[in-house]
Amino acid sequence: MDCSAIYKFRLYVAGDAPNSMQALENLQTLCDAHLAQHYEIEVVDVFREQMRALEDGVFMTPTLLKLEPPAVRRIVGSLKQTEDVLLALGLPPR
Repeated sequence: MDCSAIYKFRLYVAGDAPNSMQALENLQTLCDAHLAQHYEIEVVDVFREQMRALEDGVFMTPTLLKLEPPAVRRIVGSLKQTEDVLLALGLPPR
């Protein structure tokens, strides 16, 4: 991991649905453990911002987009399989 890189994530959730809240908690835990202070998480509620979700091609929640550094990656689900999520995001497992 490039220590100077800032990882930018956008997590699409459906209000406070259990899977959405679990995905946010899992993402926060993963970022704290693997990215230290080098990340930003933006949470978008599809109930409040439907058009934004459609513009990003999000049709299911929770959906995580890794926006920076390139390449953009997309993961659907609660993000509970840490090793699989790390691999999908292009991050080395620890």
